[in-house]
Amino acid sequence: MSIDVSSAPVGGALSGRKGDRRVTVIRAPAFSFAGMLQQLTKLVEYRDLLYTLTVHRIKVRYKQSVLGLSWAILQPLSLMLIYTLIFSVVARMPSDDIPYPLFAYTGLLPWTYFSTALSTATNGLVSHSHLVTKVYFPREILPVTYVLAALFDFLIASLVLAGLMIYYRAPITLNFLYVVPIILVLTIFALAMSLFMSAVQVRFRDVGVAMPLLLQVWMFATPIIYPLSAVPERLRPIYDLNPTVGVIEGFRNVLLQGTPPNFRALGASALVSLILLPLMYIYFKHVEATVADVV
Repeated sequence: MSIDVSSAPVGGALSGRKGDRRVTVIRAPAFSFAGMLQQLTKLVEYRDLLYTLTVHRIKVRYKQSVLGLSWAILQPLSLMLIYTLIFSVVARMPSDDIPYPLFAYTGLLPWTYFSTALSTATNGLVSHSHLVTKVYFPREILPVTYVLAALFDFLIASLVLAGLMIYYRAPITLNFLYVVPIILVLTIFALAMSLFMSAVQVRFRDVGVAMPLLLQVWMFATPIIYPLSAVPERLRPIYDLNPTVGVIEGFRNVLLQGTPPNFRALGASALVSLILLPLMYIYFKHVEATVADVV
């Protein structure tokens, strides 16, 4: 089956019919605002598929599981217990006068969301090669569904955080509302990295193999099990380049200390995330044209 693509519009996919079969030729979109807007419009048209695959992703994860949704809580909770034993009882890690279980969990909760989204989305295209090579749909839907599924787990695991805050009598102020933009920044960054990693993984499978090591190193380069105050001042300019620093520290400040986030650090995280997302989306859409041939 063939179709003449010479008349295909720049920045789009050409659709036609041969008999009763619909043919869609995927081409790299034009590097322009209009081309990207066209792709985003097409993504909105497939919102039902995005919703269906996201729900499917959540159901499959806990299907035939005895504990079910409790697994979303067990991962950050078990890590919190381990780190509390090691860094509070054995190593005596400072925690800015915050009970260490609460201190560790508020760092692990958003980090687990980010790491789960990135690690699962990286293999999104490769693990769905049977769909990618047979059916047309905007391919970015696959990594996005993994991010949304990880966000669902984050919301479930937040129930434990609420219980810990009540138990330790953490102050609740109006600064609590900053949680929404903080998690929004983290979601934007997770989407950007997921789009990039999933596209690269199609051609270089080393990315999926190296991802656990990358996330482990990244975790220790983020103030999760230790406070930001423990980082030497001479290293802070380099350390703050990590977008997860401003997010984790801001999340901890507004929930445990009742203060506004560090707007300089959070602003840097937001700026990096907002720059990366359109760039990674453009890269993903250009790679998308040949994904079915490589995957």
